[in-house]
Amino acid sequence: MVKRTGVLILMGLMWFVGLTTAAGAQTVATLGADTIVLGDQTVFTYSGGEFLPPQDVLVLGMQTDSTSGMKQATVTCFEPGEYWLKVGTDSLPLVVLDVEVDTSTAEIRDIAPIERVPYTFWEIFRWVLLVLVLAAIGVGIWWFLTHRRQVQQALGLAAPVDNRDPHQRAVDNLEELREKRLWQAGKVKEYHTELTDIVRRFIEESTDVRATDMTSDETLEEMEGKRWKVENGLLRDIFSTADMVKFAKSEPLPHEHEASLSKALAYVEQLWDCVKPQEEEVTHE
Repeated sequence: MVKRTGVLILMGLMWFVGLTTAAGAQTVATLGADTIVLGDQTVFTYSGGEFLPPQDVLVLGMQTDSTSGMKQATVTCFEPGEYWLKVGTDSLPLVVLDVEVDTSTAEIRDIAPIERVPYTFWEIFRWVLLVLVLAAIGVGIWWFLTHRRQVQQALGLAAPVDNRDPHQRAVDNLEELREKRLWQAGKVKEYHTELTDIVRRFIEESTDVRATDMTSDETLEEMEGKRWKVENGLLRDIFSTADMVKFAKSEPLPHEHEASLSKALAYVEQLWDCVKPQEEEVTHE
């Protein structure tokens, strides 16, 4: 009975010592420096609990010692005052001192105005270069616009200048139409359309009648109102045959195709005799 009582007493003492040791382990905390100047840093070492820094105290970094299990928090503060760093049931004071300024030796100055830095050579040169490039582009565009025809002719992009008078151009175009042999190839509509276009252009180039913008009836009406000695019946026959082909899908006989072209040549000759510019007579004294 005595032995059993002793064992119980011994077990109770061991439990009390273990509990005391555990409680002590939860309240371990040390501070590297308990007084710092505004903005300085110190190390808070602790274990056994969670560290919640007070307001205005900043934690810059955390480390843990894998051997002892101790945690180290690097802290700082930018507000002067006294702060308590708590972990578990333990707490340590941290005093943050303000930075004193010796106004007797320190020189207090106003805020300096914005200082203008002088331009460097490259900064000036690149603006000058930009102006020169833009000017060169402008001159190039102006030169191209004023010499466009010469440039196109030099590159073979423009048709050569046609120096023929309206009469010669119309005669040449009618002969070229004859050589194409369009109606012989079954292209009757294309043949008569091109034939009337040649006649209309000739009328417009040699008179004040805008035949290319008029219908056949309007052109005939305008031409009959002129006091020229020209047979308008030829023009009426040309337009009549062409309109029947284009709008009524008529199929003229072979000799009618040739007759339309011959009438066109005759009409061009008659009209040109009436409207061609008169050559100035040169008299010799």
